[in-house]
Amino acid sequence: MNFTYPKKEKLKSKITIGLLFSEGKSVSKYPLRLVYHCGPISDGSKIKMGVSVSKRNFKKAVDRNYFKRLLRETYRLNKHILIDNLDQPCSFMFFYQTKDRLSYAEINTKTIQLFEKFIAQNAKKEAVEVKNDSEKE
Repeated sequence: MNFTYPKKEKLKSKITIGLLFSEGKSVSKYPLRLVYHCGPISDGSKIKMGVSVSKRNFKKAVDRNYFKRLLRETYRLNKHILIDNLDQPCSFMFFYQTKDRLSYAEINTKTIQLFEKFIAQNAKKEAVEVKNDSEKE
């Protein structure tokens, strides 16, 4: 397994980020939220991930940066869950949405649960699409 978070996986495109918020879907597992949009990505990579922590919840940049670092680390160690189960490229935005200061272990556990919930939701959606396609024929 490749436990890296290279530059090509970082979500930086303003167009893609705008698309995430206008057309993307969301999955939540308190206190984390994953907004995603599946479709072709401009540079041909399989996955793009961005991380965000609200200024409303953490006024000091030091605190925001700390939680962003934790989110990136938990993504880096658990991204294989997403990559192994994706059949098309997807862009993600990963949010920390509480004032509570959870430990790394708690955030890691919630990240795994969130990724599994995303996979379950995505698989259910694909099953419905396959069913609809078979009914049309």
